[in-house]
Amino acid sequence: MFAILIGMAMSLLIVGAVAAQGGTVTDDQVNAVAKKLNCPVCENVPLDVCETQACVQWRDLIRQKLAAGEKPEQIIVYFRATYGDRVLQSPPREGFAGLVWILPFVGLIVGVAILVVVLRRMAAQPAAVKAGTVATPAALDEYRDRLEHELRESDQ
Repeated sequence: MFAILIGMAMSLLIVGAVAAQGGTVTDDQVNAVAKKLNCPVCENVPLDVCETQACVQWRDLIRQKLAAGEKPEQIIVYFRATYGDRVLQSPPREGFAGLVWILPFVGLIVGVAILVVVLRRMAAQPAAVKAGTVATPAALDEYRDRLEHELRESDQ
């Protein structure tokens, strides 16, 4: 009796392991991989939402590879090796494409530095302008004399 129970338990474990390895692959599993890839035909359209024939074939290939036991990372590496970096939904973080991840932060830092310099110059400039634009009484007298002279000439 005890041997029968152990035999049944072992057979259930074996059936469960076989089902887990070669079971059916769901659309959610396929789409989890497909949303990390771009359509080969349409520009910047995720593979999981595109309805072109090429995308249908790629999703079928993903389904086959998942059913064969490949991990999602292995499938993405396969597509990247076969079709290049353009199939990736997000650019790789190494090499020249890594600049896409770094440049926004560099631009933000440079922009803040420029803003600080401009604001400091604007804050320092009004004091200099006020000091330079104060008219001396001699300059006002000279201006008034010239204006009166021009007005007398225009009346004659």
